[in-house]
Amino acid sequence: MTDPTKTRVVVADDDQDILDLVVFKLNQAGFETVAVGDGVAALAAIEANPPRLAILDVMMPGLSGMDVLRKVRANEATKDLDVILLTARARDSDVDTGFASGASDYVIKPFSPRELMHRVNAVLARGTK
Repeated sequence: MTDPTKTRVVVADDDQDILDLVVFKLNQAGFETVAVGDGVAALAAIEANPPRLAILDVMMPGLSGMDVLRKVRANEATKDLDVILLTARARDSDVDTGFASGASDYVIKPFSPRELMHRVNAVLARGTK
């Protein structure tokens, strides 16, 4: 299992309650977190100091999580970053689009915080993408 004490995670969600919950669970597990409320801030945080993982809400103002994911994949410095999409969009076509765009995993809201942590650990254990 990955040592969370050395693992930086960028979390982006425009819903403050969800952002707080995800950050709380990650911090509780020992991860270093950077919390932002929109896609523009997420992309800036990722590009300024690439984390080991990004957890992105799909539907955010400005840049969506999908927009951020596409820009991350197009950037040579961040193309291998693990990205978990977090979204209320549960249709098969939405999930397919997320994975086709390069998501490492796709978690549907509402979610169990315990399940999210299992997914984070599984993605990190697998390595890049």
